[in-house]
Amino acid sequence: MTLDIVGEKILNSTKIGFIGAGNMANSLIRGLTAKGLSPDSIWASDIETKKLDLLKKECEINIGSSEELAQQAQIIVLAVKPQVMPQACQALAAELAGRPVLLISIAAGITVSRLQQWFGETSAIVRCMPNTPALVGMGASGLFASPQVSLAQKKIAEDIVSAVGFVAWVEKETDIDIVTAVSGSGPAYFFLFMEAMQNTAKEMGLSDQLARDLTYHTAAGAAGLAQHSEEDIATLRRNVTSPGGTTEQAILQFESGGLRDLVGKALQAARKRSVELAEETDNT
Repeated sequence: MTLDIVGEKILNSTKIGFIGAGNMANSLIRGLTAKGLSPDSIWASDIETKKLDLLKKECEINIGSSEELAQQAQIIVLAVKPQVMPQACQALAAELAGRPVLLISIAAGITVSRLQQWFGETSAIVRCMPNTPALVGMGASGLFASPQVSLAQKKIAEDIVSAVGFVAWVEKETDIDIVTAVSGSGPAYFFLFMEAMQNTAKEMGLSDQLARDLTYHTAAGAAGLAQHSEEDIATLRRNVTSPGGTTEQAILQFESGGLRDLVGKALQAARKRSVELAEETDNT
């Protein structure tokens, strides 16, 4: 879902504040303004003034202290690193002084219960697990809403995050750990596979540039075909795998090497670590 006319009207009448102006906040701000949201609706705060100055210059948004942001915004995106979230949230909660806002957290491992410890049990909180392709507007993000989040607030949160790509809601907060394993960490899995393809192509004689170009375009093309085809991914794979052909020989190597089991173990390990990180954060 992209920012539609109704969503744009709602957002343009609402002040959105970003605590933190790093890469993900930067991509969200640029994505929102590119889709027509008024820069005057956006505030950003960060301890690094250079980041704020650049956003002010290039996107014409409002910049200021977290105290100013707390006074202005009805929606606040928590976009700081997990290790500094406690300090940032406690300071922000004091500045909000109980004023109700919609909080959208994009910090990994910070649970709703932990956020409610800082902001209060009645706080409306949306957890978001984005991924790095959001930096180029091709993200895949999972969202979870606390019971205090209204349907209108869910729509607003979806419109904000969809400015940088695909958005899906999960029903249980624990599903965020699965989202982390699949899409949050997922780009690295594909990068590793692409790296192996590129390096092998060079070893077999292709130039670095050609190996890179063929690998990148093949990966993008396969993803695009899968997204737009009415056939499932297994059928698409079989369609490319002619009996006795070159693709079949490559697939046999992958299968005999236990690729499917490795993928399963990798995602399970990523999910397990996501759960552990949340527990560690809750216990600090």
